[in-house]
Amino acid sequence: MKRIGLYPGTFDPITFGHIDIIKRATNIVDSLYIGIPSINKKKTIFSSTERVSLVKKVIATLPVDIRKKIKVVSFSGLTTNYCKKISANIIFRGLRVVSDFEYEFQLAGMNHKLNKNLETVFLMADIENQIISSNFVKEIANLKGDLMQFVPNIVIKALKTKFK
Repeated sequence: MKRIGLYPGTFDPITFGHIDIIKRATNIVDSLYIGIPSINKKKTIFSSTERVSLVKKVIATLPVDIRKKIKVVSFSGLTTNYCKKISANIIFRGLRVVSDFEYEFQLAGMNHKLNKNLETVFLMADIENQIISSNFVKEIANLKGDLMQFVPNIVIKALKTKFK
């Protein structure tokens, strides 16, 4: 049976922390969808289309054995319904700090109630990526700070354009 996973997230913007989780998730599944909700409650600086494009550009820079397992998609509706649509049985979530856990734990429980065939796999962020958050990245970009240790050059260019 093919193992198909979904790593859903806003990715506004994608960071080295996200990339770390993506690389590690591809070691667990045969196929990984990176799912970007077309509508979400978070205020984003990049549109859904821009985020999909940016994530695709970042994935294109990864080694072939990793990127050939990945599909970057935009989806709408419940994550659990999208998992059914793509036959995914694993949802990946990244954890950075303890405060992430309570929300993620509740979300995993709710997703499992909605679809008993789904398992949530939590991957801890690598130690050097634990402090990175998309919100901090946007704040640093807005204040014209150095982003080299947080996001790839492709993302830095896109952020500079947004914060001109």
